[in-house]
Amino acid sequence: MPAAHESGAASGLAPDWLTCPQDVNALDAKLWAQDVARGAAGELEVSGIGVGELKEQFGTPLFVVSEDDFRARARAFKQAFDDAFSSLCGGVDVYYAGKAFLSVEIARWVAQEGLRLDTCSGGELAVAARAGIPGENLGLHGNNKSDAEIHRALDMGLGRIVVDSLDELARVGAIAAARGEMANVMLRLTPGVHAHTHEFIATAHEDQKFGLSMAGAGEQQEATEHDAGAPAPSAGSPAAQAVAAALAHESINLLGLHCHIGSQIFEPEGFALAAERLLTFVAQVRDEHGVDLHELDLGGGYGIAYTEADTPRPPAELAQAMAAVVRAATERLGIPVPRISIEPGRAIAGPSTFTLYSAGTRKTVQVDVDGGGSRPRRYVSVDGGMSDNARPVLYDADYSAVLASRVTEAAPIISRVVGKHCESGDIVVRNVYLPEDIEAGDLLAVPATGAYCWALSSNYNYVARPPVVAVRGGEARLIIRGETEDDLLARDLG
Repeated sequence: MPAAHESGAASGLAPDWLTCPQDVNALDAKLWAQDVARGAAGELEVSGIGVGELKEQFGTPLFVVSEDDFRARARAFKQAFDDAFSSLCGGVDVYYAGKAFLSVEIARWVAQEGLRLDTCSGGELAVAARAGIPGENLGLHGNNKSDAEIHRALDMGLGRIVVDSLDELARVGAIAAARGEMANVMLRLTPGVHAHTHEFIATAHEDQKFGLSMAGAGEQQEATEHDAGAPAPSAGSPAAQAVAAALAHESINLLGLHCHIGSQIFEPEGFALAAERLLTFVAQVRDEHGVDLHELDLGGGYGIAYTEADTPRPPAELAQAMAAVVRAATERLGIPVPRISIEPGRAIAGPSTFTLYSAGTRKTVQVDVDGGGSRPRRYVSVDGGMSDNARPVLYDADYSAVLASRVTEAAPIISRVVGKHCESGDIVVRNVYLPEDIEAGDLLAVPATGAYCWALSSNYNYVARPPVVAVRGGEARLIIRGETEDDLLARDLG
């Protein structure tokens, strides 16, 4: 076991939440897929396959997905929410949020585990079609769907088109009418509930691009933990106007309401308040129009562990809390319980995957600290970076990392894992304790990279995007091949 080091917790460089490890080789189980462990020789393994073998076969950087873990997390959400809501509405429709991490193979896993698929572009619909997902098990999101995307949704017989604005509602209705068809529509509302996450990924403000406001002109809605009853939406609000327009349109089949209050949320209270507000609106629609809205989608945003400081809730705990609120609200309002649906993405894909890198150059710098003096920080460069994980530069997102190719007795030193791009913000892991003896050629693994990493990957600096390998039952197979230089140049007509 490595000894404590003077550049540890007392260094003044580590954030308050980061502790200096007693064992720099240890794995924090909540950050990793269930079948990731160190083998007898100390090498990181997934489903019994060592990272050295993965590098030899597929190279680095490499996204490594545990298929069993991904499937298990998908089943856990389906089972937990079905159990919690079975006596209320017969169960829950779980739509995997494809924007988190999607490929043809992943879409097939989702379907095989009994989930539906949420898409938000024509390209994602194309993936779903290639995977053979029936149209009735698909949803389409987006605040600015093209006419071509709306036509494709109707061609595929989509189970739901989530409409985001009055303009879009009119356009969907007109296209469906011209085709002589009915469009299945959910209305995305902004219930005024603010999830306490990073500003750029909190998507439930009234002043944002998504959804129909439930507040009328000049009205304010402030979400607190104490206003669970919530004021009824204004009769003149965009949400109320959209319901009236949808019900009146001969080519719109209004299924129900949808909301999404944010991302990386650990506590169920925000979901509960959003459910209260939307159910209050459902009761108002019943009173004003004599119509029951039969579906209510409470979105996703369930948090995962990226670092030791994160404390995700198990699906069963979230489901039971949300079911209790839905039961109480519908009983108080005297309305039938709508069919509930949810949209986990990150919570399924995120922990199932890690990114494997090869270490390259390293350097140690002296950093001034409060109170005077300086302390050492180690920079470790890897062969990927912001092109395969843009979240740190976009959101200041925190990650963890471990030495994956071996164990060591070296002491931990506060370190920063950085990429190879010509960009000072190209940071993969801002703060982590790594062993002092890391050297070029060592393998590093960054856990919890399954969500919004490959999906946001780019070709910055003309770097090829990495492959994705799925591991199951002691076997590894490519599910997305890595790009080549020929791929990078194929669209360049010069």
